Amino acid sequence: MRKYIYSAIMLLALWSCSDDDNATAAPEPNITGGVTDVVKVNDGLTLNLSTDKVCYKPGETVTFAIDGNVPADAKVRYRKQSEVVGEQALSGSTWTWTAPEPDFTGYLVDVYRTESDGSETVLGTIGVDVSSDWTRFPRYGFVATFDATKTVDGVIEQEMAFLNRCHINGVQFQDWHNKHHWPLGGTRDNLDEVYKDIANRDVYTSVIKKYIDVQHSYGMKTMFYNLCYGALSDAAADGVKDGWYLFTDTRHASKDKHDLPDTWKSDIFLVDPANQEWQQYIADRNDDVYASFDFDGYQIDQLGNRGDRYAYDGGKANLQRGFTSFIDAMKERHPDKRLVMNAVSGYGTYSIALTGNVDFLYNEMWDSESQFSNLYDVIRDNDLYGRHQLNTVFAAYMNYGKESGEFNTPGVLLTDAVMFALGGSHLELGDHMLCREYFPNNSLAMSQELRDAIVRYYDFMTAYQNLLRDGGTVTEAGLTSSGDVQVAAWPPALGSVTTFARQVGDRKVIHLLNFMDADNLSWRDMQGTMPEPRLIEGLPLRLKASAKVNKVWVASPDWLGGAIQELPFSQANGEVTFTLPSLKYWTMIVVE
Repeated sequence: MRKYIYSAIMLLALWSCSDDDNATAAPEPNITGGVTDVVKVNDGLTLNLSTDKVCYKPGETVTFAIDGNVPADAKVRYRKQSEVVGEQALSGSTWTWTAPEPDFTGYLVDVYRTESDGSETVLGTIGVDVSSDWTRFPRYGFVATFDATKTVDGVIEQEMAFLNRCHINGVQFQDWHNKHHWPLGGTRDNLDEVYKDIANRDVYTSVIKKYIDVQHSYGMKTMFYNLCYGALSDAAADGVKDGWYLFTDTRHASKDKHDLPDTWKSDIFLVDPANQEWQQYIADRNDDVYASFDFDGYQIDQLGNRGDRYAYDGGKANLQRGFTSFIDAMKERHPDKRLVMNAVSGYGTYSIALTGNVDFLYNEMWDSESQFSNLYDVIRDNDLYGRHQLNTVFAAYMNYGKESGEFNTPGVLLTDAVMFALGGSHLELGDHMLCREYFPNNSLAMSQELRDAIVRYYDFMTAYQNLLRDGGTVTEAGLTSSGDVQVAAWPPALGSVTTFARQVGDRKVIHLLNFMDADNLSWRDMQGTMPEPRLIEGLPLRLKASAKVNKVWVASPDWLGGAIQELPFSQANGEVTFTLPSLKYWTMIVVE
């Protein structure tokens, strides 16, 4: 909806199982909750890793580069979750790796060295996505300004290099078009070099083309934005008929419209998305777009629940059914192109998903869905509507009440932690970080601290995508703490650590989310007041487990670059006990 207005990781030794109880012996926790006789873990990465693309097909060559001083004894290791699938000595600052054959698989790659005491120090990490289709695990970004500032050498390249580092595999082009009903600037035979967008900002055709070229060089896919039913005031001159519109009355006297500032091109008048003549008309205009720009698909938008609206003949319009019809028509015209449609506050989600013609589900979140608990509700419903085949992307605008300054890092990271742990992703990264539904708005800036942390969060989501976003069954965590920290099941509660768990194959995946110091339970963090959570270390935990446990490991985007740490544990009397090394915002526990 557009209103427009850790440097180190210790792989802790597994303790031998006794024949008597099939349990793994572990040292007793000391009175502060730590584990005795464990070698110290040093935190702090010293190398920055990058890859040449956002994702790879099985068997494709992955090219890595390192920024930093690489020790002579450094090695590189490739992990699929806790399994080491490859390792090699590292010489130089660049190297290649052949992506393994399993499709739709995430890997964590770490560069490390072995110290004199036998411990390991991780120097740098990065996630790698081996997927032949980006929509299986969408990590969506955007671009929204196409004026002369983007013609300066290096600007677009620098922006897209950051999106590549964050593994953004799809990019939505917002406010790129000339008119909603005539998106192309000019005609396919005579493209305008420069034209005006809806807000009368300059759009350079050369900038759009360069963005697409640079994004494609990284393996990103490009999606052009437009409403499914928008027309400007001069639409009649361009062939839009009065009989196609939506009206607020049964006598077609008052066209439905979305008001915009007087300094903009026009208000937006709404047509009936189910009208077949309109569908043919806008599909023809999209033919022009695809003939002129190498877009990979269409990001369809809507404005949410409009209340009662009427077609020209006075019959009540069914917009949600109209969305279904519109999507089907767009897919029929361009079956090789991807489609995604916005569900504003959930409006039309079922109809959108039912088509089977959208590639993932996209929810723009507003006041009615402002609680952290609502994020799970949306993902649960989307999974049902999409028949367990479609992942969820949230368009969710952080610090919405702040007019200027920087994003509040704790608010952003806690929201991303919850979204990613639940299995969703967050539309937030683009030519700037997103703070409003009007995508060109860049009134809030990313601090370097947030920028660095975001890279780790997207590495984590990519590396562990098969545990986060690849099915599984929501289950009880069955986790309690014998310490002073309150550990409680979902949904979140202030002053506690919240757990959320899934059974994924033979692995139980438990997420710990730190709400100990949160000042509210809204993901929006409207005024940017969410405080930084306290660091919890050495937390003793007990887990209900009737089956034999073979391994317990943890990983966090907040610690050790997402690299895993295997934990000593004991199992007896239907419980597994272990000590959690660290929790800042989010730590994932995996029980195999």
